[in-house]
Amino acid sequence: MIKEPRQFARNLRKAPTSAEDVLWQALRGRRFQGLKFRRQVPFLNYTVDFLCVERKLIIEIDGKQHEWYAEYDARRTEEIERHGFAIIRFTNGEVMNDLESVMGMIAKAAVPSEPSFPHPWPLSQMGEGESV
Repeated sequence: MIKEPRQFARNLRKAPTSAEDVLWQALRGRRFQGLKFRRQVPFLNYTVDFLCVERKLIIEIDGKQHEWYAEYDARRTEEIERHGFAIIRFTNGEVMNDLESVMGMIAKAAVPSEPSFPHPWPLSQMGEGESV
């Protein structure tokens, strides 16, 4: 059963849409902020378009077929977000006609999140060699 999702993803990588190819050229080989992105990756029970594990970020490019799958996409997004990953979506048109804005939105989404807990031992406000 594990071969099936991998083969499906492999087939998708061999035949990307024009928008997927344009975005992949901007993301591949750590070209974007030194982050490693993978494309058409089996993730949970789905195949995601682009995945950056380091930032827990998934990028989806929605073509016309996604209009028919709104309910499926909503369930999929909810499940993926429960695993701590953020999903951002773009249309084919956005990628093809305004790649600069798309990359700007990806940059905002890829900002590392701040730790949600304070440091257990507050650091001294005094410099080295200073006394109380």
